[in-house]
Amino acid sequence: MSALAGKRIVLGVCGGIAAYKAVEVCRRLVDAGALVSPVMTRDATRFVGEVTFSALASEPVRTSLWDAPEPIPHTRLGQGADLVLVAPATARLIGAYAAGISADLLTATLLATRAPVLVCPAMHTEMWEHPAVQENLGTLRRRGVHVLEPASGRLAGGDAGAGRLPDPADVVAAAERLLGPRDLEGVRVLVTAGGTREAVDAVRVITNRSSGKQGYAVAEEARVRGAQVTLVTTVDRPVADGVEVVRVSSAADMERAVLPRGPSTDVIVMAAAVADFRPKAPPERKIKKDEGPPEIVLEPTHDFLVDLGRAKPPGQVLVGFAAETDDLVANAAEKLRRKNLDLIVGNDVSAPGVGFEHDTNAVVILGADGSRQDVPLAKKTDVARAVIDAVVAIRRRGT
Repeated sequence: MSALAGKRIVLGVCGGIAAYKAVEVCRRLVDAGALVSPVMTRDATRFVGEVTFSALASEPVRTSLWDAPEPIPHTRLGQGADLVLVAPATARLIGAYAAGISADLLTATLLATRAPVLVCPAMHTEMWEHPAVQENLGTLRRRGVHVLEPASGRLAGGDAGAGRLPDPADVVAAAERLLGPRDLEGVRVLVTAGGTREAVDAVRVITNRSSGKQGYAVAEEARVRGAQVTLVTTVDRPVADGVEVVRVSSAADMERAVLPRGPSTDVIVMAAAVADFRPKAPPERKIKKDEGPPEIVLEPTHDFLVDLGRAKPPGQVLVGFAAETDDLVANAAEKLRRKNLDLIVGNDVSAPGVGFEHDTNAVVILGADGSRQDVPLAKKTDVARAVIDAVVAIRRRGT
């Protein structure tokens, strides 16, 4: 049964061309068993007729504070909602919500609810990238609002770029995650993300192509499911309020951040791409170009995941990642055994659309108990859900 079954969802629809996709979002929510209360802004009715949502939803559409028999409809909607979902969310709506301005029924409902809120921005690329929009979204994230970032693709007017409303199936899947199980309530989870940077001199570094997207997706999945999350990261990406962020740069920095926290952590997910080698004795100054190409001597970094495996306290779940280009399963299984892990997530980063810098991934999850789960090419949020599901299964077996 879907996590949406029996849940009351206020579906807010703003005035953007992507409003036509909200019709399919509404249908999918109802098909999943949700009770949908549609709220349209006046501008939204310029793109889609009110009767369309009234026919598909669980009750007639609302467009105004003044068109209902009850005197305070926004309070009723806000208090009765299990989730408020805004798709599409325009720059105007995002700005008003961040500023606390109740200009219409939808913004008043957003301010009147204590339910989870999911906003799905959709707008032209230039608007999406404008500092004011990004700052407003940052404000909302810090307040605990969930943001489903737009996709890239063809936009109105024939342009292409970021700002496209994700497919309705992805919007509904995000809603399901928010209303899904809170099976990590109170559990302390540490996640690492990004690629470490190892100094060549005072200016230059050796690094890898890790974007941190997979680690951030794991951290967000754990947070949504109730965990107390610490994210140790080398990259600067948006993160929801409530996640403790520890910023590091090198493998040694990450080791110093992770090892002291290890004994008091229930789950550790090492999703970061930690360098295997670093330049030996880098100078503290910039090497000048006219000095000629420097001779860089590399030395191994310390594999502190091995230390975590050796010192793993009873009941802790330790998860490693293995980015490979050949013999994926064999190499991942060897690391699983050698590092005393409970799970290892392996991916073949030479395959199209997999791993570094992509929004998608394809992995195999191997367990110390001999289990194996193959996750075919999917969004990194879906991979994160599979990883956390595997973690939860181990914890349940241990209780």
